Amino acid sequence: MSLEPDAFRAVMGRFACGVTVVTAIDQAGADHGMTVSAFASVSLEPPLIVVCIDKTASMHDVITNAEYFAINILATSQEALARRFADTGGQKFEGVGYTRGETGALILNDVLAHIECKRVSSTKTGDHALIIAETIAASVRDVRPLLYYRGGFTQLER
Repeated sequence: MSLEPDAFRAVMGRFACGVTVVTAIDQAGADHGMTVSAFASVSLEPPLIVVCIDKTASMHDVITNAEYFAINILATSQEALARRFADTGGQKFEGVGYTRGETGALILNDVLAHIECKRVSSTKTGDHALIIAETIAASVRDVRPLLYYRGGFTQLER
């Protein structure tokens, strides 16, 4: 017996989560990025994360095949970036400040934190791919996070 999709969506929508932009380079050397909220830590030793990508997402094949990628954890001031990278198509990086990390993946300017990752495995399950990766570089800033809650962006009131 399974929970109905609408009920599941309603429950999960009440779980506040951070907002990230995942960036990777495809096999032809082109940069790609997309907004992702399905991201979590898996292990401290070794330092592993998981990111989940819908099988129909334009970046699905890029991220499941990339050796390296970056997770950019967005700050409250970056809602416009979250919206830009959530859209399909367009020149997502045009006019956006970034640097290249140690792995070559793009690190967006002014993010709350970033993690550079090396893909360890990818598994297709349900309508998503779960990508597990080891973290190999990271940085943090002391600003507030952008959150996603009940279908919209919000900020931490603290």
